[in-house]
Amino acid sequence: MKLRRLLWFCLGLLLPLLAAELAFRVLPVSTATMRGYHLDPDVLGYPPHHEWTVSTGWDLRNARTLRSNDWGFAAQHDFVADPSAVVLIGDSYVEASMLAEADRPAAQLEQLLGTSRKVYAMGSPGSSLLDYAQRIRLAAARLGTRDVVLLLERFDARQSLCGSGNVQAVCLDRQTLQRRIERDPAPGLLKKLLRHSALAQYLVGQIRFDARALLRAMFTRATPSEADAGSRQASTPTPAELAAMKRMVDAVVAAFFADAGPYLHGRLIVAMDGRRTRSSGAPELIDAERSHLMQRLREGGAEVIDLEPAYAAHAARSQRRLDVGPYDGHLNALGVRIAMGEVARALAGAPAQ
Repeated sequence: MKLRRLLWFCLGLLLPLLAAELAFRVLPVSTATMRGYHLDPDVLGYPPHHEWTVSTGWDLRNARTLRSNDWGFAAQHDFVADPSAVVLIGDSYVEASMLAEADRPAAQLEQLLGTSRKVYAMGSPGSSLLDYAQRIRLAAARLGTRDVVLLLERFDARQSLCGSGNVQAVCLDRQTLQRRIERDPAPGLLKKLLRHSALAQYLVGQIRFDARALLRAMFTRATPSEADAGSRQASTPTPAELAAMKRMVDAVVAAFFADAGPYLHGRLIVAMDGRRTRSSGAPELIDAERSHLMQRLREGGAEVIDLEPAYAAHAARSQRRLDVGPYDGHLNALGVRIAMGEVARALAGAPAQ
């Protein structure tokens, strides 16, 4: 009798899970990307010619089907040796999986350039400036490309520090600023199995369910002052914070040029994202960090495009926002158009001295 009750109890648990699994398989839930070091030990990517689904949030917004090319990037072209091709490198801003393919940065830049030059998209979510140097190395060594465009966000320097969650291989130690390697661990058996479960993908990928965080929250008491701490307005950075920031940016940029420099045979154009509204607000540490990063990149020989004036010009004539939405700060199709328009003008002009 007890065994029968136990079996019915287990069946009662399994049937709803099975029903949910079948339901989520019909819906456009994000599927397994199978990311790994398929191409190079320092470059994280997808398996060649892999297909997967991406969507945002519990309600599965912006559902898209992506396909990787022969190099394992979500790109419209296979990569073939072509010295005239432009290599567009960045993180999820370049991959732009939430946009239709024609609205993504590489496609828009190629359209703006005309038919004369291919644009090779080498975007990879969860990466930062030192990871971009490894992709520059690969493109130059294997494809013979010369001109490189980096689409940077404001946090790309600090995200190059080990433990940031945006490192795929090379990073700098937070304390010593010395070079280290921090690769993604190979998936275990349980993760390999859960990759193929639509229900598991929904819980982890769509609603970001974290069992460990839930357990911590159950045994942690947060007072109102602690809960509201994250919403306080940022204060003006102190001299000590500015000095530490400059040391960090200097070390990251030096490491970037040490790795990428031998493979930079043409132009290095850096498009720097920033504030997208007319009102600048109170200066924050990230604003100083962004300015210092642009300065150091220019001193290293990069042609840096500050996108904030272009965003401000748009805001002066239109109320249309440039974000995907309040739930996603990536550039939308219009924002990408503005950014790639600035890049196309730079590529069409003479190299900056």
